[in-house]
Amino acid sequence: MAASDTESAQQQIDEIEALSSIYGDDWCVVDEDEKIYCIKISDCLDQPKWTLCLQVILPPGYPTAEPPIYQLNAPWLRGQDYTELANSLEEIYLQNLGESILYLWVEKIREVLVEKAQSSDPEPDIKKTTEEVDEGDGDDFLLDYQPIQEDQIKMLSYVTSESQEDEELPPIHHGNPITDRRSTFQAHLAPVVTTRQVKRVLEKLYENKKIASATHNIYAYRIYCEDKQTFLQDCEDDGETAAGGRLLHLMQILNVHNVLVVVSRWYGGILLGPDRFKHINNCARSVLVE
Repeated sequence: MAASDTESAQQQIDEIEALSSIYGDDWCVVDEDEKIYCIKISDCLDQPKWTLCLQVILPPGYPTAEPPIYQLNAPWLRGQDYTELANSLEEIYLQNLGESILYLWVEKIREVLVEKAQSSDPEPDIKKTTEEVDEGDGDDFLLDYQPIQEDQIKMLSYVTSESQEDEELPPIHHGNPITDRRSTFQAHLAPVVTTRQVKRVLEKLYENKKIASATHNIYAYRIYCEDKQTFLQDCEDDGETAAGGRLLHLMQILNVHNVLVVVSRWYGGILLGPDRFKHINNCARSVLVE
C-alpha cells in the first residue's frame, strides 16, 4: 500500500508540473497541502463565450487507485448539461484506470464548450450581449485548440527523407533561454525517426562548447514505430534526478512523437528547489509549441 501511495504521489507531482506549464495562468493552486487545484476552461482565447471552472482534489491514491474528487462550477451548468458532462468524465476515468487523466478531462470539457459555442445555444444569461459570433471564428478556433493533439503531431512528426545526409542529421531548433537566480535553462529540439538520429543530434549539440559546458543536459525522445504501433522512448537525467522522466511525461501528455528534446541547464550557484523542474518543463513546452 505504502509503495503504491509513493508511486501515486510522484505521478501527481509530475502531472501537476506538466499541467501548470500547459495551462499557465488558467491553472491555479487553491491549496498545495490539501492538493486542491482549479483550472479555468473556456471555448476560445480571445472572446470566450462559455467558461467553466473545474476544481479537483487529488486523494493520496490518485492516479493508481482512486479517481480525483471534482466539482464543475459554472452559473449556466445545470440539470441535463451537468449530468452529461459528469458522465463523460466518469467514462474517461474508467477507460484510463490507473493513468493521469486531468489533461483528458480538461480537453473533454473544452470540446463540450466549443460545441456549445458553435451550436445555436443562446449565450449564458450572465453576459447579455448582442454580439454575434461569426461561424468562421469557430473554425479558426478549432485549429487553435486540437493542435495539442493533431497539429503538434503533424508539426513534430515530419520526417526528413530528402537525402541520406539529411536523414543522418535532422534540423535542430533552439528555444529561448529562461534565467532565474543566475541559473539558465534552454531547450533544443530536433525531429527524429531513428535512435541513430538521436545520437547524431546529441553529438552535434555537444560540439557546441557552451552546450557541452552546461551543468546538466537533460533529454527525452519519443519515436513512433509504425510497423509495431508502439513507441520507442527514453530519457536521461544527466545528474538532475528525475528531470528526464518528467520531461518524457510532459511529451506524453502533449502527445508528441518523432522528436527529441534536450534541456541544458547552467547552474548559477543558488539552489532553485522544485522551481528548476518548472523551468525545465516550461522551456521544453515552449520549444515544442514553437
